[in-house]
Amino acid sequence: MSVSSLAPVAPLKSAERCVPSPTASQKAAPVESEALPARPLSLDSNPVPGIDPLLLTCTRISTFVGEVGLTSATGFFLARDQRLFLVTSRHVFIDADNNHHPDRITIELHADHADMAVAATVCVPLYGDGMSLWRQAVDSAGEVDVALIEIDQTSLPAESVFCAFTPEHVAADEEPVEVGAPLLVIGFPLGFHDALHHMPVVRRASLASSFGLRFQGMGYFLTDARTHRGTSGAPVLLRVPAPAAGRDGVSCRLLGVHSSRFDMATRDPEEDEALGLNCAWYADILLTLSEG
Repeated sequence: MSVSSLAPVAPLKSAERCVPSPTASQKAAPVESEALPARPLSLDSNPVPGIDPLLLTCTRISTFVGEVGLTSATGFFLARDQRLFLVTSRHVFIDADNNHHPDRITIELHADHADMAVAATVCVPLYGDGMSLWRQAVDSAGEVDVALIEIDQTSLPAESVFCAFTPEHVAADEEPVEVGAPLLVIGFPLGFHDALHHMPVVRRASLASSFGLRFQGMGYFLTDARTHRGTSGAPVLLRVPAPAAGRDGVSCRLLGVHSSRFDMATRDPEEDEALGLNCAWYADILLTLSEG
């Protein structure tokens, strides 16, 4: 069985107001007089000196129904054809089995290139005119636990500082990746992160099943990693060494989207350790979901 990776939302006032909300250690971001679209920075360069651009691809998601905070999770940005999407696990947006039905989310964005402590909180509605606004998919085995929602770039602070994956970063399932290959999972385990600078943390993982083979016939592969609630929706990726990046100029390959941890109903918690295995849905589903 699998265990979803949602964490209880932290009761942060900044997430409730949906506007830049500086703390004592922060300063307010400037207010723009015109709604200009915010554009992602290049993931394959060094847009902010001293900061790995991979850390700027992810944002902490908080889910709400009305004014009530529900859970927190991880999301990351995907840019395609001048459009911007937020990617996460489908169960972050809706999970009927656990009676999880948020109507909006908030995300945090850096809002000052010179000061990573300056952040803005942006509200993203999940429904419009009674219809869900996110995109999801099904395949021959059923529902895919991946969803994305388009972000209105004019609703973001014009000085937003973030990076985004592109279709060029998405690995095809036929690409050769060795079992045991070192992977990275970027996210907010149990909501933990650098709260001052609004940065996620990175966990090391390894590929635990054959990449390209649908494990148990499902559209995911396995990773061996220590993960926690709050990591749902985290990108699972493979670093590309600089000499090898020349093939298409990318610094990493996006392999999948972390969804949940595996456990066995027959496991004796007193005798057996947890498996430490997780499922990550193949990232190439994002190419289908982001079309049109």
